[in-house]
Amino acid sequence: MITVPGPAQPAAAGVTGAAIHVTGLRKRYGDVTALADVDLVVREGEFFTLLGPSGSGKTTLLRLIAGFERPDAGRIELGGRDVTQVPPYARDVNTVFQDYALFPHMTVAQNIEYGLKVRRVPKAERREKTDRALEMVRLPGLGGRKPAQLSGGQRQRVALARAIVNEPEVLLLDEPLGALDLKLRQEMQLELQRVQREVRITFVYVTHDQEEALTMSDRIAVLSGGRIEQIGGPAEVYERPRTPFVAGFIGVSNLIQREGHTITVRPEKITLVRDGEPDPPGTHVEPGRIRDVIYAGVLTRYVVDLDGGGELVVSRQNTEGPASGEAKGNRVRLAWRPEQAFTIPSGEG
Repeated sequence: MITVPGPAQPAAAGVTGAAIHVTGLRKRYGDVTALADVDLVVREGEFFTLLGPSGSGKTTLLRLIAGFERPDAGRIELGGRDVTQVPPYARDVNTVFQDYALFPHMTVAQNIEYGLKVRRVPKAERREKTDRALEMVRLPGLGGRKPAQLSGGQRQRVALARAIVNEPEVLLLDEPLGALDLKLRQEMQLELQRVQREVRITFVYVTHDQEEALTMSDRIAVLSGGRIEQIGGPAEVYERPRTPFVAGFIGVSNLIQREGHTITVRPEKITLVRDGEPDPPGTHVEPGRIRDVIYAGVLTRYVVDLDGGGELVVSRQNTEGPASGEAKGNRVRLAWRPEQAFTIPSGEG
């Protein structure tokens, strides 16, 4: 069984152990601020995701943790040890990249055991660890093949096996599934979760895919413009975004400006009420007119112009087929319970 080192000393209030503790991290490239005074705690053994659009700073943060870049200011601790000035090879981390970075002239087994060989691990132990890693990523018996003989998903599993065989304290994954097609990417999401639970290594995962982050993570840090907008569990950042950016970036969110505040409500929380139907009891109601109808298979989205200004998107499942929905131009009322919406002060984020 692959294990990790014993628990580190608490790095922040309420945290029993921290695999990574980042404080005041800053990085600039010329006139561009890639990271601006970032503070972050990643707990031991969790699947932690850095989520954000291109240019948000997520990959820069990962590279600083890995040691591939040096910060302009701030401190990085791994397992309670200050590694801010420590080179990558001396940090107890491994990185999995999108392009796999496998040696094409080596077999699968040789790729996986390469790091063990560099560390002068005895041959018999290398073989045992490699076989175990292949079993873990569900590629038993493929150790003799070359990377070119494998599918994209299989090559990504080999890259994962090579990364975990050294038993790092932290595994960094830089958009590792980005090159895979949708179905294979979804399968690999489940595989990564399974492997992470089995090895109990801290995973720090970089992605711009909101659904991927919500599906896989214990906690998510949402980044924008080199700053962390919010950190929380998947349900928290989806259901209770703290800034307009988080509300708009994760999933589809409705933002309505009312009296100096932004009201946020998710499309699936809204009930579309036809003219002549009673309003659901205990709900807030906004009248409007359907501007667009978008059929998306399992559901239909309605874009509604509100009489009071602004627009809302409503999602309705197609349980009775698309013909049962409302038509473009129809008058409707949109209803939701007060607890399903909340306000974000316009000055936040």
